[in-house]
Parts: sequence; C-alpha cells; structure tokens
Amino acid sequence: MRLSRLYTDQPLAPDSEVVLDERTGHYLHRVLRLRAGDALVLFNGDGSDYAAELLDNRRDRVAVRVNARLPAIAESRLQLTLVQAVGKGDRMDTSLQKATELGVAAVQPLFSERTEVRLDGRRLEKRMAHWRGVIIAACEQSGRARLPLLHEPRGLADWLAGSAAGPRLALVPGAERPLAGMARPPAASIEVLVGPEGGLSDAELKQLVLAGCTPVSLGPRVLRTETAGPTAITVLQALWGDFAAD
Repeated sequence: MRLSRLYTDQPLAPDSEVVLDERTGHYLHRVLRLRAGDALVLFNGDGSDYAAELLDNRRDRVAVRVNARLPAIAESRLQLTLVQAVGKGDRMDTSLQKATELGVAAVQPLFSERTEVRLDGRRLEKRMAHWRGVIIAACEQSGRARLPLLHEPRGLADWLAGSAAGPRLALVPGAERPLAGMARPPAASIEVLVGPEGGLSDAELKQLVLAGCTPVSLGPRVLRTETAGPTAITVLQALWGDFAAD
C-alpha cells in the first residue's frame, strides 16, 4: 500500500519528533483517518523524503516521529521556468498543478495587456498563499521533494528587464518556428511564456522580439492558456529534460 506523503515547513531530521500544523493534522485525522503507529512520509522541500510514524492523532495535537532520511526523486536537469499570464477562475490553478507535476523549477505569474485578473495588497497575498498550496499538493502527489519557486506577479516589461540564465521562449499560435524543432540550447535553463485567454497583443509580441524572446508554436491547434504551458513543459522535458532517453 502506498504511504501517505505530506509536506511540512518544519525542519526534519532522523530521530526527532515534530508536531504538525493544523492543516496537515486535520488531513491526517479527518481525511486519511490514520492512527497512532501508522507509517507515513514527510518532506519539507530540502530535497529529501523522511520516513515517519504517527505517535498520536488527536483533534488538538498530531505528533510524528521522524525515523530516517529517504532518497527522493531527482529534479530535472533542465531548469524550466513557466511564465504564465494570470488566468480567470481555476485556470491558473490547473497550470500550476500540471507544471509542478511535470517538473518545472519555477513559476513566474505575469500581468499582460489582456490579463483580466488584477491583484494587489491583501488580495495578492491571499492568492499567492492559495497558489503555494496548489504547488504543495502537486508535490505531495507527484513525489517531488523540492517545491518549485513561486515568484510574485510581474508585468511584461519588468520580466523582460530581469536577467535570464538561458533562452526565453514565447508560445505564439502560428509562429514559424515549432518548439519541438528547436536546437538544443547551450544553457540548461529555459523560460517559457504563455499568454492570457485573449492572447498577447501585437505591441507585446513586438516588445518580446525586440528583447530577444523567441516566438515558437506548439503545432496547428490553438491551445487554452492552462493547456499550453504544461504541453510546452512536456515537449521540453522530452527533448532535453528527465523525459529524454539519453
């Protein structure tokens, strides 16, 4: 039987005891219904998994003993950053969830001309906490022991003004260069931009090209914003990441 695998932001070490936070404790108590003595796996984003045992599982206190450090799934050799225009409803959640499962190293939420969602102040803080929860849940499910880095949302000009460790690509329907036909980049880092529901404006496309960003296509069909990012990540992982045969 597969062991329950859960995230905690606390330090973890063999032969130690931790008391889990209320969210994790509620999940163990109410959803999984684990009992004292049951085994589980914890991780905190340091790159390792930890074998653990539930000491008690009360409504007001969930204590766990950490028994051993375990080898975890290795991260992809390809450092991918998804630059995702913020979408309406649960579209952003879907993009974050699937990108995390597929091995993205970082996510940069983006505000563009046609982005319909605007966030600031308390609303931005709440949305960032929610997105982080989506990423954590995807890591718990997929076996990743490191959380992708979640940047605060930026405008297109701010993102382009920042430094890049490798090539920057923009998914543009109808672009002449197919993503799958690209030559292997010299750097192991790639940033992939996905526009909003209404697409990038002509002015933004011109701005991207002038800044050295390469427009690429994913084939003859126009994909939804929450589909395009995970599809591009899959293609790149198959070409040069941990989906590749070599």
